[in-house]
Amino acid sequence: MPARLIDGLALAQSIRAEVKNEVAQKAPAVGRAPGLAVILVGENPASQVYVRNKVKACQEAGLHSQLIELPLTTSQSALVAEIDRLNHDRTIDGILVQLPLPDHIDDHVIIHAISPEKDVDGFHPANAGALLIGRPRFRPCTPYAVMRMLASVQAPLRGAEAVVVGASNIVGKPLALMLLQAGSTITLCNSKTQNLAEKTRRADILVSAVGRPKLITADMVKPGAVVIDVGINRLANGALAGDVDFDAVRPVAGAISPVPGGVGPMTIAMLLVNTLESFHEHTR
Repeated sequence: MPARLIDGLALAQSIRAEVKNEVAQKAPAVGRAPGLAVILVGENPASQVYVRNKVKACQEAGLHSQLIELPLTTSQSALVAEIDRLNHDRTIDGILVQLPLPDHIDDHVIIHAISPEKDVDGFHPANAGALLIGRPRFRPCTPYAVMRMLASVQAPLRGAEAVVVGASNIVGKPLALMLLQAGSTITLCNSKTQNLAEKTRRADILVSAVGRPKLITADMVKPGAVVIDVGINRLANGALAGDVDFDAVRPVAGAISPVPGGVGPMTIAMLLVNTLESFHEHTR
């Protein structure tokens, strides 16, 4: 029997509808809608698509969105100055700087420049530290999306063996913390992990976020496991593929997310959730 499909697109639409309803209820009372500013530096095609999708999602949910497009030649100091302006703009509840940035700009400097109270991506060191001690202000959107997807299929997390493949600051590390705090036993793997299949075959919850197409094959998956595919890879023929060999793994897994239509739309939905939460904090 094929695995249950974790439909990230349908779940995201449901969450976005909830956000829209909350915005419609509260915005008139405080005299403004939640505001999200998205900064795009340069003309990276993939980044342009991501930004368009985020702005569209904001508009559809009734949020005020401000897209700031800066040329590739923008200096680091000019970008920091723009962020500082937004930090002091009372109509803006969330600030997102689309990554990757040009090589001449230090990502860490830029992330640190965003006020932790408006860091709806959850990347600021203060927010990363708050997550570490179990008191998060904003959870990073992609790991937050994974947790909501696991909840949607009532995946039992307490006492479960959870394996995360990919140890980035954006996905793998914060997701491992969230799973740990939910009571799971965590194995966090990376590109240098030896005997990876031995680790993944133990997993009740298996999440891959490394950006290597079809890395996770059927023989690497425990029968009945919940498999979440965070990877998104462009193949030579132009098609999109995840880190998981979906067709081969689905007959083995208990539940599985597709690519596309899985974590991607959910990440944008959780960005809206974080922005709404920031709005609530700023208008109490």
